[in-house]
Amino acid sequence: MIEAPTRPLLEVTNLAKTYHLNKSLMQRLSRQPILDLKAVDRVSFSVGSGETLGLIGESGCGKSTLARTVLRLHEPTSGSIVFDGIDITKLPYRGMTALRRRMQIIFQDPYASLNPRKSVLDIVGLPMAIQGIARRADIRDRVVAMIESVGLKSAHLGRFPHQFSGGQRQRIGIARALILNPSFVVCDEPVSALDVSVQAQIIALLGSLKRELGLTYLFISHDIGVIGHVSDRIAVMYLGDIVEIGPTRELLRAPKHPYTKALLSAVPQIDAGPKRERVKLTGDVPSPLSPPKGCKFHTRCPFAFDRCRVETPVLRPQRAESSAACHLLEAS
Repeated sequence: MIEAPTRPLLEVTNLAKTYHLNKSLMQRLSRQPILDLKAVDRVSFSVGSGETLGLIGESGCGKSTLARTVLRLHEPTSGSIVFDGIDITKLPYRGMTALRRRMQIIFQDPYASLNPRKSVLDIVGLPMAIQGIARRADIRDRVVAMIESVGLKSAHLGRFPHQFSGGQRQRIGIARALILNPSFVVCDEPVSALDVSVQAQIIALLGSLKRELGLTYLFISHDIGVIGHVSDRIAVMYLGDIVEIGPTRELLRAPKHPYTKALLSAVPQIDAGPKRERVKLTGDVPSPLSPPKGCKFHTRCPFAFDRCRVETPVLRPQRAESSAACHLLEAS
């Protein structure tokens, strides 16, 4: 496992999430084989207290599934999730209910994640009502304080989601996630559905809230520019595996894994610095229903050799606080 540079708040070890398909009655009667979709495949990492760990990769690589499994919104198939010294994979339902005060999520779509029939007061105040941590008379005052801290006004309390812009709706989602004073927040592509100018505002807001409230983020995005701006460390994910992880500046300056190099080389360069060599990938991402043997990336990797096709690489230290899973690095 790749340890965080500060005291770990979250430690994930060999976490896996597999979905079993073809389990309907008719499929079983027709004796169709059960297909296993390994969305997350024995992933290990940690997140330090007060740190922002960025998680990046192509669409469908398992980023959101990993994040929701870490929160136990999806039940893990195997592995352990230790949050502040507590293995939450062993907690019963009531134990998780109490712990959810400290673990929250900001969703990608600021409209679909808000109930269109509820007002801002009801949406942001609902977590407190569920947890029973505030009297009804006090909920309004706490909601007002929270929505003002995310840049909205008390006059907005009676309005409904459709009456707001996309950026304002995402501010409501942020207020709902923070109303319980969590210490760990998953940001699941919180700006991807927003205009570029609004993205900058929301990123700045998340940064200021992190400093003010001492938050720890797991920040998911497919935008390298966003990840590079907000993260202390970056983890790169491919087809359910983390293939490289390290400090942001080091990983962006000198990536080790061929997949990371390909991701970075695809970013347009607008500065006058040295041109980055373009790494061109061939083919499509393999299906998680039938991933390749050996290294999952070898079918697209321009540097693959025989060992890559038969042996699965593991994360190995490459430099201070950085690791990558690639046989090529061992051979060099």
